[in-house]
Amino acid sequence: MSHSNTSLATGTVIPLASRPKKSWGAAQGQVREIASGTLADDGSLLPATDKDWDWRISVASIEKAGDFTPYEGCDRTLTLIMGELLELTIDGATQGVELYRPLKFAGASSTSAALPTGEVLALNLITRTGKVRGNVRIIELSKKREQHLFGSQFGVLLQGKASALRQDTETPLDIRDTVIGGEEDSPRISGRGFMAVISLDLP
Repeated sequence: MSHSNTSLATGTVIPLASRPKKSWGAAQGQVREIASGTLADDGSLLPATDKDWDWRISVASIEKAGDFTPYEGCDRTLTLIMGELLELTIDGATQGVELYRPLKFAGASSTSAALPTGEVLALNLITRTGKVRGNVRIIELSKKREQHLFGSQFGVLLQGKASALRQDTETPLDIRDTVIGGEEDSPRISGRGFMAVISLDLP
């Protein structure tokens, strides 16, 4: 997959609808890459160049049952963000993945998906083992308590209504928009709903 020059500057909002859509696997669905890159020695975000990436964030539809694309030497965190249930068989063991419950597994694992309740949408974080550690947590937003996004963090709005606040600027967010965090003048998220907060750091 080719990589576009997505800005990784603090406070950048990446609308999912603006990202190119491509087919994945054996026409099992469509994928949109949100961002990809590496981490600098100080842990800050650097954009990817061609296929040179150590982390990648994407959203993919899973429309047909079948095998996942393997990622040798990587760790993978999958979060169901639309749909009721995804059934994964990972190295022979089958388990259900429920909405907003991140599942981490080895990218090289033999993985296949079944769709007992129909097609679903998944947020995917892939990190290169030994280069980047990744974590995904789902938080409930509150207007009473703003959610800060710090350095090497991304916030993906999954449900509800929210805005990104930075300095004197307020940017309304659409569902599945991504906000890039930062250490200085970090963006704050205000609203109601649910957000996936993705954190990257050096091992």
